[in-house]
Amino acid sequence: MMDYKEALDFIHGTRWLGSKLGLRRVGLLLERMGNPQNKLRFIHVAGTNGKGSTSAMISRILIEAGYKTGLFISPYVLEFRERIQINGEMIPEEELARSAQAVKPCWDALNAEKETPTEFEVVTAAAMDYFMRMRCDVVVLEVGMGGRLDSTNIIETPLCSVITSIGMDHKEYLGDTLAQITAEKCGIIKPHGITVCSPGQLPEAMEVITAACREQENKLIVPAEPEVISSGLYGSDIKYGGTDIHIPLAGAHQIRNAVTAVEAVKAAAKSGLKITGGNIASGISKTTFPARFEVLSEKPLVILDGAHNPAGAKALADALRLLQGRNVHAVFCVMKDKDTEGILSMVLPLCETVTIVDTDIPRAMSVCEAASIASKYCENTYVAGTLDSAVIQPVSRVRGDDMILIFGSLYFAGKIRPVAKALLERLGKHVC
Repeated sequence: MMDYKEALDFIHGTRWLGSKLGLRRVGLLLERMGNPQNKLRFIHVAGTNGKGSTSAMISRILIEAGYKTGLFISPYVLEFRERIQINGEMIPEEELARSAQAVKPCWDALNAEKETPTEFEVVTAAAMDYFMRMRCDVVVLEVGMGGRLDSTNIIETPLCSVITSIGMDHKEYLGDTLAQITAEKCGIIKPHGITVCSPGQLPEAMEVITAACREQENKLIVPAEPEVISSGLYGSDIKYGGTDIHIPLAGAHQIRNAVTAVEAVKAAAKSGLKITGGNIASGISKTTFPARFEVLSEKPLVILDGAHNPAGAKALADALRLLQGRNVHAVFCVMKDKDTEGILSMVLPLCETVTIVDTDIPRAMSVCEAASIASKYCENTYVAGTLDSAVIQPVSRVRGDDMILIFGSLYFAGKIRPVAKALLERLGKHVC
């Protein structure tokens, strides 16, 4: 029997395969494991931005309704086990080891047959095994990349398919146009199901979503506009469908994610789930999600956000405008395959300074290249050679009610979050 370290070594040891879209390998792998996914019910969530927050809200509503709820997300911020959860609790180390042990002999056999499953396919299979063994009532399943050929799409028609905000990302895998990317996301729309689409989609994307629903004979639900009572640093209060809802995640985009989550659980309820307005209000109010406009410290105000594409950067910029009058000292790192120009052009005009961070993340953009782009949009551009100095530098620049914004890749967020919290505590700051 594997232990936890051996399980992680096995999972991460398949990274050399990289990202390979397709359902053949994961299908063969799960078939050899007895197709655990066929014993589960799903709410399947795809999109460019908002997948994680929407999935977390859906999961928490279902938990409040009394259902044993699995949640599969990627990537992680806190630690690897965050990717696989039941009722808000990360998979225990021993259970991850047990599920990895269930996957490994099947992986070995397929590897010998030159049908080697990738890391994401291995993680997907391990999650399915765990959710099945724990007898989850519902699993909220977030797509890794795209939709049509993502390994999570091995499932049958879910209780509900959810399409969150779609923008330009992963163009090398999904296509060069918004229509092509949307078509890939819409691959999760299965015959005779129900699809909930986030409001505010671009017309080109909405046209593709509508056509896909029509082709697969899905009922398409687009949430109505909620009544917004208030919005601020610590979230928003809205009235939607007769229910008063507090959304603890800040920004107008989180309002869109929340109403999408509400309609998703209502759609799932058509299959027999019992969900009340109280469950919805309580569930959303209890939703937490790291690196989504997350307040790490109040004095000084330090916010962490995983905006890693232009659409996410626009949502971040809109949220920053809620904090008018503060000087913003930014800290940034992103992967080299991202549209860095598009991201920084949205956010840096709102910033007084920016510090570009050198990290040991293999896929990260070089500091020289990122700093060159950043200097176009922020005159005061600096470089930090370590995560510690990336936090200390902006802290030293804070005056009065200035704030620090740490943003970019979620991989970066996961690395800098504990460093930032520890340093801020050491400096005697008010850490949340």
